[in-house]
Amino acid sequence: MEEKYYVRLNPAKKIIDCMVSGTFVPEDAQSFVKDYHNAVNSINPAEYTLEFDCTSMLVVSTDMVPHLEACFALYKESGFHKVIFKVQDNAVLKMQFSRLARNTGLTNVEVTSL
Repeated sequence: MEEKYYVRLNPAKKIIDCMVSGTFVPEDAQSFVKDYHNAVNSINPAEYTLEFDCTSMLVVSTDMVPHLEACFALYKESGFHKVIFKVQDNAVLKMQFSRLARNTGLTNVEVTSL
């Protein structure tokens, strides 16, 4: 079975490297948040960049938007130096991420298309 996500700490580069693919259900989101907390609790987020590879992620379904918005609020609350989302050339997903960042006040975000 293909991995839906990972959260990896890279202290040498001061990056938390994350990958998210496909679509999520609420249980996936809960599992991701648990793994995210485990990584973040061991560092000073202000010194780190949170970097997401979302190139295999599909557009977020309406029922999952609140879960993703809660994650964006969590990224803001954690206080990372910068948050980067890398997406395929997908205008809808890029727009969703930009809107969620705006809605949660996450201003140190960069959404890039590959």
